[in-house]
Amino acid sequence: MPKSFDLFFASSNSNKFQEAKKILGGFGINLGFFQCKLEEIQSNSLKEIAKNKAVQAFQKCKKPLIVEDDGLFIDSLNGFPGPYSSYVFKTIGNKGILNLVKQKRNAKFVSIISFYDKKNNESFESKVNGFISKKIMGSGWGYDPIFIPSNSKKTFAQLNKNQISHRFKALKKFSNWYLPK
Repeated sequence: MPKSFDLFFASSNSNKFQEAKKILGGFGINLGFFQCKLEEIQSNSLKEIAKNKAVQAFQKCKKPLIVEDDGLFIDSLNGFPGPYSSYVFKTIGNKGILNLVKQKRNAKFVSIISFYDKKNNESFESKVNGFISKKIMGSGWGYDPIFIPSNSKKTFAQLNKNQISHRFKALKKFSNWYLPK
């Protein structure tokens, strides 16, 4: 018997899906995974990238869905890698970022959740301020082992980040909009 889902999460990243599924499950939303490869437009705007991906994914899935795009913005690098975070992670990884960042380590993680169902194309943004660690700490995925949120001494990889992350905050905003009042 097939499961019924409230909506789908479109991505090629199963880690993001698992995180979103746990978070939205806590709000009572049953999330399905629409695993797909989406073309990412080149833009300095995470919101523009996420909205474009949502429309693209809907054309393939034909069901209400969300996509998530996020970026790590490092102040001393003028916001780099920002919307190019995925590419930068694949090419230089956490060690490369640590080599680039010297004294000023302030950074923020930004997440955009975009919902699309043919009638609505809504986006929800959130951020978490923090800084880049001096070494890799923990064994999480992506930039989690080098990002320390403000008021913490531990990286996202060392914390239960599902209640404090940029993704959690954006998904919470989405669920407040999506769920019946």
